[in-house]
Amino acid sequence: MLSEPRSGRLAAWGNALLAGLVSPDDAVHAIVGDDSVHRVEGLPGEAGPVGLTLALGRLRALGVTGYRVALPAPGHPLGLSGPPEFNARALEAEEAVVATGAAYGLVPEIREAGPAGDVRVDVLWHCLPVREAPPADVPSLGEAERELAEALREATSTLTRLDVAASGPVADAAVDAYRARAQRGAAETLAPGYPPRAVRVVELAQRIGLLISVAYENGHGGAVSAAEMAARGEALRPVERVARRAQVAAYNAYMEERERG
Repeated sequence: MLSEPRSGRLAAWGNALLAGLVSPDDAVHAIVGDDSVHRVEGLPGEAGPVGLTLALGRLRALGVTGYRVALPAPGHPLGLSGPPEFNARALEAEEAVVATGAAYGLVPEIREAGPAGDVRVDVLWHCLPVREAPPADVPSLGEAERELAEALREATSTLTRLDVAASGPVADAAVDAYRARAQRGAAETLAPGYPPRAVRVVELAQRIGLLISVAYENGHGGAVSAAEMAARGEALRPVERVARRAQVAAYNAYMEERERG
């Protein structure tokens, strides 16, 4: 939940590539990450799926000047601008990349194969037309940071009162995974060219996502009554929504700064 989205990696490193801050090989390596391979289908002029390096070059030739992230959820079309066909596909994937400069969007389809412990992950990005309109409900980076701090205080107070547990094997594994990732350095969270504030916001949003995930996955903690369980859900939902908004604002900060001149 609220881990680093593939759409975030593609947008961040795609922006760095467009700005000439990284090479195509470095950008593709960062976007693919631990996955096996990424391909793109539906590109104008291509009969079938193509590799990510070719796809990013083709999109640039088509006029793409930047990338934004959308992280929609049911009832919350965060970062989307239409049309309905693209929104529906993005909502199903819970993420998407929306290009600027040319009306295209990319939605990932994740394909996993292989036994437990040796799973191969392939990603097929679907390139679809998008509507050129302001994205839905995306705050500025400053607004997102303030919202995140306030929501975290309120949720922490409620969860502490309800004694929501954050222990056990699942919680320990989640915390260990986060710590291992953090040790690689915050600079890897976003690509070159992003302001330090964006790095700080996306790291905080992902850390909050970890806490929410642990709270959901470790039973009911001390919230044993129906009323207490409902109160816990009411505390988690707003902060999860705010954390997703903050993630989108952080990934879109490059475009926000560029548009401010």
